[in-house]
Amino acid sequence: MPKVEDVHQDNGAEWYEQAETGKDCYLLTLATYGKCIYWVDGERNIMERGDVLLIPAHTPYYGKSVPTLTHTKTVVGFTVSAEDAGALPLLRHDRAYKRRLGRYESVHERIRILREQWNDRPSYYELMAQSILTELLIDISREFDRGLIQSEKQRHVEHMKRHVERHYREKITKEVLGEVINRTPNYAASLFKEVTGRTISECVHRQRMKRAVYMLEESRLNAAEIAEFLGYKDVSYFYRMFKKITGGSPSALLKDRRD
Repeated sequence: MPKVEDVHQDNGAEWYEQAETGKDCYLLTLATYGKCIYWVDGERNIMERGDVLLIPAHTPYYGKSVPTLTHTKTVVGFTVSAEDAGALPLLRHDRAYKRRLGRYESVHERIRILREQWNDRPSYYELMAQSILTELLIDISREFDRGLIQSEKQRHVEHMKRHVERHYREKITKEVLGEVINRTPNYAASLFKEVTGRTISECVHRQRMKRAVYMLEESRLNAAEIAEFLGYKDVSYFYRMFKKITGGSPSALLKDRRD
């Protein structure tokens, strides 16, 4: 498996980095907020939320923030064996690879967990980090093999994702999203799954759980009230979904709030 050498997060509007002879390892960068710029082998790469950039080892580059704009990105440095590179064609490229991810949410979630493992260093964190990185590289390689997603498809999915982000408390079905992009329900559902890697229902539940975590920590509502606010009529179902998606329980967050 690829070996993780470093994981760190860059923030702010004054970031600058230069490697005249490149690093001794691959660099995998995921932009999660704002905008920054990398120049790799003389080629300009503007990084925005959802963009991933893979820089091969020993490739010269420099990067900087865009003036007056803040940004956030996670950078993973890793090394690979010849066998690893042979298994993933993406790693055999001698040039940097950049693209807008269709499965951004999935990659973002994995890279967040990877960063937490690396920073907190629990038992077996190195093995866990290698496993997560392997999954990330496989996901990105699948998009690399598939080629660029048609721009029209990407626009449709962005429209559907924005609708979910704004109306996640409501019942969102393939019929609803079909109307959003003026396509058939089955086409909307199939396209959403193809590009994001998740079903419409999975995306809605995850959006709800993001809000649930915030409300459990910051509001004065109890779990039943939060469940109803988010569109769950059955509190026990809300608990099951919360556990499935976050790995924790609403009760634990409520206890921390009281403490």
